[in-house]
Amino acid sequence: MALHFELVTPEKLVRSAEVYQVVVPGTEGDFGVLEGHAPFMSTIRDGAIQVFESANSAPESIPVVGGFAEVNENGLTVLAEKAG
Repeated sequence: MALHFELVTPEKLVRSAEVYQVVVPGTEGDFGVLEGHAPFMSTIRDGAIQVFESANSAPESIPVVGGFAEVNENGLTVLAEKAG
């Protein structure tokens, strides 16, 4: 099964995809999210989100500035001030 991931800014939906894993730059430290992760919410710091399409793929790096990340039963949503 895959993790549903969405990256959203005030201007647009930047990314919406089924992925293997996402690593988010949280204000308390980086955290990885896989499918089935427990519900979780965090603020994010300026940095880069690492998106892994599959278990063996190289990560895609997406720069982000500020915002929030929420993990729930629907997957991971990152609401960033700026992305890309």
